[in-house]
Amino acid sequence: MTKMAPLRILLWHVHGSWSEAFVRGGHRYYLPTLDEGGPWGRGLSGRDWPAAEEVPVDRLKDLDVDVVVLQRPDELALAARWLRRRPGIDVPAVYVEHNTPRPHAVTTRHPLADRDDIPLVHVTHFNELMWDSGIAPTVVVPHGIPDPGERYTGELPHGAAMINEPVRRDRITGTDLLPTFAEIAPVDVFGIGSGELEGKHPGVRPGGDLPSRELHTEAAKRRVYLHTARWTSLGLSLLEAMHLGMPVVALATTEATLAVPPDAGAISTDVQVLTKAYRELVHEPDFAVLAGKAAREHALAHYGLDAFLKRWDALLTEVTA
Repeated sequence: MTKMAPLRILLWHVHGSWSEAFVRGGHRYYLPTLDEGGPWGRGLSGRDWPAAEEVPVDRLKDLDVDVVVLQRPDELALAARWLRRRPGIDVPAVYVEHNTPRPHAVTTRHPLADRDDIPLVHVTHFNELMWDSGIAPTVVVPHGIPDPGERYTGELPHGAAMINEPVRRDRITGTDLLPTFAEIAPVDVFGIGSGELEGKHPGVRPGGDLPSRELHTEAAKRRVYLHTARWTSLGLSLLEAMHLGMPVVALATTEATLAVPPDAGAISTDVQVLTKAYRELVHEPDFAVLAGKAAREHALAHYGLDAFLKRWDALLTEVTA
């Protein structure tokens, strides 16, 4: 198969872990910047992405981009104004839907549901199933992440969770379930806003918002990874933990039912089943190691970076043809 010529792609830095994988696709990636930064002009946000560069908004009109990767509804109007070309009409575009529908699980209509000129890219089959996508053409490109390497040591008999804004998002991320697990063994929570958990529940401890490499090292020291999200597309932190070789105790909700095989730890909607598995994994480190190896093997087979980038190349070839 002939390798496709590099494309000039405009996108925003919305979901860091997803973007970390996407910008490794062999193209040129342009991210808008505004003097005030903010959600529409934060550029690279300090990330070291060699193939990506920041472009001031007032220069975008002179940039001959091949395709726009949209991720939020407001980006449609912004791209049209800044590029002086309408996505889907004057310049090819795709819209990546990272999230499960809200507020209603099955009756929420997607913002692009009335357009048939911009493919709607769902990151999980669950998302495609649940969103009302209307007449928009849909495709699923499952997640893939750069392999952080097998770093699991499990030296600390604790659980680890990676949750951004765990207090504000409480029931959505299953933060309310963590004290139940912490009765068995401490749970260390990493992520943006984790400091707000300080002193709220015995045994639930903030781990801080760490850079990726440090986060992976610290998480892999914990015996078990806890994935308590009730309503999320598929947390990339779960896939990162599995790549690290961590055993997983997860709620059997949304796409996690496909992402976590039974021999990787435990997956269930019965919290009693999950706490029992958590206890066993914490107190039986040899068992935890075996489960972690199964988790890593599954993650490498189904959520590897190469397959992700090949699927994206195939889609981008189609929309820019």
